Amino acid sequence: MHWDEAVPDCEILGCVTDRGGPRVRGRAPQSSEDGERRPRSIDQRDVGPRASQSAPEAQSHQPLRAQWDPTSRDVGRPRNPRPERQARKQSRVGRFVSTYGWRAYAIPILLVVTVLVVFDAVRDTGGGETTAETDSPGFGTLSRDTDGSSVIGVPPEADGNFAAELPSGALPEGGPFTAVGAGTWHVVPGNGTKVGQGTEREFTYSVEIEDGVDTSGFGGDESFGRMVDQTLSNPKSWTKDPRFAFRRVDQGDPDFRVSLTSQMTIREACGYDIQLEVSCYNPGIDRVVLNEPRWVRGAIAFQGDIGSYRQYQINHEVGHAIGYQDHQPCETEGGLAPVMMQQTFGTANNDIAQLDPEGVVPMNGLTCHFNPWPFPRA
Repeated sequence: MHWDEAVPDCEILGCVTDRGGPRVRGRAPQSSEDGERRPRSIDQRDVGPRASQSAPEAQSHQPLRAQWDPTSRDVGRPRNPRPERQARKQSRVGRFVSTYGWRAYAIPILLVVTVLVVFDAVRDTGGGETTAETDSPGFGTLSRDTDGSSVIGVPPEADGNFAAELPSGALPEGGPFTAVGAGTWHVVPGNGTKVGQGTEREFTYSVEIEDGVDTSGFGGDESFGRMVDQTLSNPKSWTKDPRFAFRRVDQGDPDFRVSLTSQMTIREACGYDIQLEVSCYNPGIDRVVLNEPRWVRGAIAFQGDIGSYRQYQINHEVGHAIGYQDHQPCETEGGLAPVMMQQTFGTANNDIAQLDPEGVVPMNGLTCHFNPWPFPRA
């Protein structure tokens, strides 16, 4: 077929159609006198706008051909569905934990602990004396009369009704002590200022050691004196009660003498009807007589805590000296023992009741923890 027959009137650019083939810059073919097409110049700028105006929505779908308008969307084509999300959206708590790690768990725990500590502190301080009295073990009846000659703080005389032996009251194994002293005492030098308010009574005391007692094994005479002073001036001791005050002296005639005493002299000063190592207050000689074997070895109920037992020795016997003559039982199962309980013999009511079945301690099965202080929660 000849070109003249195929496109006889293609002298204008409107006959040019885009069939998707490649465009060639240059001249488009034209018919000539010899029947051959000659190239004719075609400007693509003439074709592009005209084509877009005639078919603005036309899109090329040929495999290797770019679209005229890359930003346009295919109206007729369905959109691919979005894949389902496998993991659930993370909550605020989850984001917080993933961001802060272990701190996310530590912060609420610390907050709870802080609230509990503050609550406990407010509870302990908010009640004043009432709270201290409620939480602390009792003392019995305070006697205004501390004079007399009867020994205070020892088991009753043997009458055949007491226990033949009391394992909880035995002297534990431990260091050496002085069996026999001279029966006389020397004053440990030292004066102190008043401790406590003393609204009703200021007690003076001296610190003494029996001659012949070797104190080198527990720091010497001065160490014993410091232990007495520090115990009586402690806020958990008797000065918590505003009625009482203490002042140490080393001359004159004090209200009582805290005297460290040997094994055999103790038996003379306190009695030995029931064969247990004891301490006592003997108003006949104005002495708080502390048992030196117990000072060295303690008591079974204190589980080897010698320091706490020594504080108990001082507070218990001084308690007798200031007017608390009666002993106390364990009041609460698992609670702290009252300081005026005979903890040297044990902290179970049943054990102590064996020593005096008719006494103030009932055989009711209650057992306490050892406690050296009149006001342990002060």
